[in-house]
Amino acid sequence: MTPNNEKNIATFLHLSALTQYVIPFGNYIFPIIIWSAKKNESEFVDVNGKNALNFQLSMFMYTIVLCLIAIPIFIYTIFKNIPNHDIHLNGDFIIDHLSTGNITGLTILGIIAVLLFCFLKVIEFILIIYAAVKASNGEAYKYPLSIPFFK
Repeated sequence: MTPNNEKNIATFLHLSALTQYVIPFGNYIFPIIIWSAKKNESEFVDVNGKNALNFQLSMFMYTIVLCLIAIPIFIYTIFKNIPNHDIHLNGDFIIDHLSTGNITGLTILGIIAVLLFCFLKVIEFILIIYAAVKASNGEAYKYPLSIPFFK
């Protein structure tokens, strides 16, 4: 491959992770397809593919951890503040007792986890664009906070 072609493929490999906003799990599917097709032809594409996939898998792990923190906290908070007599047999319940006065430190931890998730998604978007620019300039970019699953 020509060096210019390698740069274009590596750039497209990084940018293909943005398909997550259109296609579920596109941020894994398309980089894997591109990387596996071209990794034997170019060392530059191989390094960029590993970096992109390591970053996407790391973001997935961070998201799972944040969900494991936030979701049970919110479920606990909602059901803790609803008296038993407000839950009817048909599944309808009245949420009159939920107020800002009932927010505990545990709920604040859940809110922080949700805000951290939003922050991670914004940072992920910015880092993908930055890595694509670096790849188009011929530089291999190592994402921060990336766990090296592929070496």
